[in-house]
Amino acid sequence: MNYKILCSDLDGTLLSTKSDVSEATITEIYRIKEKIKVVLVSARMPKSMTYLQERLGIEHEPIICYNGALVLDQNKELNSVTIAISTLKSVYQLAEKHNIKLGLYYKDEWYVEESSERVEKEINYTKAYPTFRKTTDTFYDWKTRKISGAHKIMLMGTKETCDAIYSQLEDKFHKDIAIYRSNDTLIELAPKSVSKLSAIQLLLSQNQTLEDIIAFGDNYNDLEMLKQVGCGVAVANAREEVKAIANFVTASNTEHGVAKFIKEHVIV
Repeated sequence: MNYKILCSDLDGTLLSTKSDVSEATITEIYRIKEKIKVVLVSARMPKSMTYLQERLGIEHEPIICYNGALVLDQNKELNSVTIAISTLKSVYQLAEKHNIKLGLYYKDEWYVEESSERVEKEINYTKAYPTFRKTTDTFYDWKTRKISGAHKIMLMGTKETCDAIYSQLEDKFHKDIAIYRSNDTLIELAPKSVSKLSAIQLLLSQNQTLEDIIAFGDNYNDLEMLKQVGCGVAVANAREEVKAIANFVTASNTEHGVAKFIKEHVIV
């Protein structure tokens, strides 16, 4: 297989642990990176991706953060789309009714009201640290600094509270917000007008098309990307819906599935 760009999701896909890539993955990326552009595509914030770029020797390449809401080429901002503060306030009011806590993200800023088991896991997994303060204080601060809104909202609850709020979020915000169920206790919200695929399209040069791309993923927010590129590859631990639309299914992330597929199929 000959491709010009390789795009990969991180959590559950390229990462063999919760926070790092394996030596097998590093070896394969180093083998191809001079001939194929390698782009990391994630719901993570920039600082939680750049340390992985350094591990893979691709820090000179762009990164797609927050499911496409923020696209960076080193220090240059290629695209930035946020959820308006007015919408954030409505989400906050609904979350309060369900006793669900919010994580608010803007560029490399992350705000939560208090620590929790979930917040500590995020710190451990992403190597980023939040600022602890009231959500209403964050709204006021952003308005004062003329920040338009959040690149991502993370709702942190229990399975029961997330089950209860999910349909309400879809009913009220489906026109403006993309809603992803990360797991039983996490829901991620991103601007509806962008996606991993739309961000990838921004990076294509005049002589490139989506057919020139091989992409790897595991979750619902990878569906569109894997379906539209030249070759979409799901890891074995991916959602069944993702595996169903993929061109290929490789080994699981913990078995270094991306590295195995690159080694066996990607020619440079």
